[in-house]
Amino acid sequence: MTQIEPALRAAPLPVLPPLPHAREWPVEPLPTTALLSIEDMDTHYGTQSVLQEVCCRFLEKQVTAIVGPSGCGKSTLIKALNRTLELTPGGRVTRGRALFRGHDLYAADADPAAIRKQIGIIHQRPIVFPMSVQDNVLFGVRFHRRLTAFAQRELARELLERVGLWKEVNTRLDAPAAALSGGQQQRLCLARTLANAPEVILMDEPCSALDPTATRHIEALIAELKRDYTIIIVTHNMSQARRVSEQALFFYQGRLIEAGSTGQLFEDPHEPMTREFVTGQIG
Repeated sequence: MTQIEPALRAAPLPVLPPLPHAREWPVEPLPTTALLSIEDMDTHYGTQSVLQEVCCRFLEKQVTAIVGPSGCGKSTLIKALNRTLELTPGGRVTRGRALFRGHDLYAADADPAAIRKQIGIIHQRPIVFPMSVQDNVLFGVRFHRRLTAFAQRELARELLERVGLWKEVNTRLDAPAAALSGGQQQRLCLARTLANAPEVILMDEPCSALDPTATRHIEALIAELKRDYTIIIVTHNMSQARRVSEQALFFYQGRLIEAGSTGQLFEDPHEPMTREFVTGQIG
């Protein structure tokens, strides 16, 4: 176990002061107790600016939807939250902070591997490794824990049951994961993420490549998992954002335009640009 993990888990949730340089939106007030927050963040890919002066908070064990037109910085934001932005050539945070339980995720002594374990990510297209179904589920766990063969099998079963996949694959645990359908692969990736015992799950368009049946599976899982995890989902599907989230953020051209409860942002937005987006006039 790395040094950052016990500190992250033990620290109480901070009550944050008002964020510096944050825009004053006439939105309904949100609680200030945040599990994860962004303070005045800028990001770049090479010389290209992507996010500018972003300030936002994510509440514990709630689902937050991030919406906005293509290219507005949604995916960049969640990559910045778990230190995977820096794995993209030229990608970097150039200003500001990301705080998790009060700890700066970009501090000099922060461990990116430990951060990615605590803040897991599910990508737009499922990424399965060239190995068996069971080995995919246990891939990360084997780096952090020593388990007997029996314990590994039991953990794989528990995780596959949690994501509703066990009955579909229990006779194929040793078969290549690539043989599964797209929807099954996405749930397998979710099981692999849960195996690392994260506190936050980031989802980057998790249903965009899935059929309606597989999408319903993922949305049902989000509703069940939010009892135990903080979930942040990027989606282009406005109906999905309304169905699965309690809070919503609207981005446009790299800037956070409006934040609020999902109901308020979609039904009674205060920013004209937000209203144009949710009514289909832009985007």
